[in-house]
Amino acid sequence: MNKPATPNSFRTGPDEQGMFGIFGGRFVAETLMPLILDLERHWNEVKNDADFRAELTDLSTHYAGRPSKLYFAEGLTKHLGGAKVYFKREDLNHTGSHKINNCLGQILLAKRMGKKRIIAETGAGQHGVASATVAARFGFPCVVYMGATDVARQSPNVFRMKLLGAEVRPVTAGHGTLKDAMNEALRDWVTNVEDTYYLIGTAAGPHPYPELVRDFQSVIGIEARAQILEQEGRLPDTIIAAVGGGSNAIGLFHPFLDDKDVRIIGIEAGGRGLDGIEHCASMNAGAPGVLHGNRTYLLQNSDGQIMDGHSISAGLDYPGVGPEHSWLRDSGRVEYVPILDDEALEAFKLTTRVEGIIPALESAHAIAHAVKIVPAMDKDQIVIVNLSGRGDKDVHTVASMLGMEI
Repeated sequence: MNKPATPNSFRTGPDEQGMFGIFGGRFVAETLMPLILDLERHWNEVKNDADFRAELTDLSTHYAGRPSKLYFAEGLTKHLGGAKVYFKREDLNHTGSHKINNCLGQILLAKRMGKKRIIAETGAGQHGVASATVAARFGFPCVVYMGATDVARQSPNVFRMKLLGAEVRPVTAGHGTLKDAMNEALRDWVTNVEDTYYLIGTAAGPHPYPELVRDFQSVIGIEARAQILEQEGRLPDTIIAAVGGGSNAIGLFHPFLDDKDVRIIGIEAGGRGLDGIEHCASMNAGAPGVLHGNRTYLLQNSDGQIMDGHSISAGLDYPGVGPEHSWLRDSGRVEYVPILDDEALEAFKLTTRVEGIIPALESAHAIAHAVKIVPAMDKDQIVIVNLSGRGDKDVHTVASMLGMEI
């Protein structure tokens, strides 16, 4: 594929049809199109509305705990012996990950639209917990669709959702992971078009979801940019984030996209290696196609059927990626690199040992790439890694991989 022309700004998309170059759009059933257009109309009304922004800022500050800290990872920096490593501590947010940023924004949007019921999909369970949390806070009934495989490996988060009053519906279709949960949530939405708001958890889906999720998550990069300027007096040399659907990554990346001297790296789930099918590296080993209402890079077989893939991390276990990431890949602005399960596990253990921080397995993928590149960098260079969530939810998975019982 020919590399697209470099735009005047990497922060301008999408266009009116929701396209980032050839990616994005809204490929949905005819019954959903009126809802999508209504959502877009309300989103266009509120995204620059001062009262909406003030309410979101108040909740983000006093309920979610923003701004999250930018932490100098002294132990990891010393261990690696190269550039300074900073963590953007989204794991310190209420509910334990970046997901609350988007959920607060979307629940306020649902309230503005007069919706009465919330549905969501979840993989690792962090978006499900955040959705259940904001639904409880605002008094909405909430149904969370979760793949049966993920229900089994993320049982603490399933219990948290139920405590918060949400109904968790296991999905047994396919491999019982995030793709299948999203399929069921879309079916529910089509069936309950009048009263239901679909609170999508990642920067994918039909337009305007990729845009609005990105904008709600961009608080990560806006804060990180200001914080590193305050702490170091300059911008970082490199920023790194894990990419499943891509919400935490686009949230960090977007405010830095026009800073041409900042290297930006997204980390895909390399699983057990890209030679076979046990990975979720759609941008390194996939091809463009349509899934869940948008055109993007996907894992597909020769007949165009979507493959399920694999990752140690439930949150990266998705056979596609948000369309803006696909556009950034083809434009060359962002590098996308796979990290294997074993590498992520080693980074998980290392960070826990030298920093006293247990990272989510998703975040451990990003840390694993920092472990590779930081030793070769100069000591006065700076790397920011987005610590998208904490690893409480993953201790059973890690124990199992280490042959231990909890």
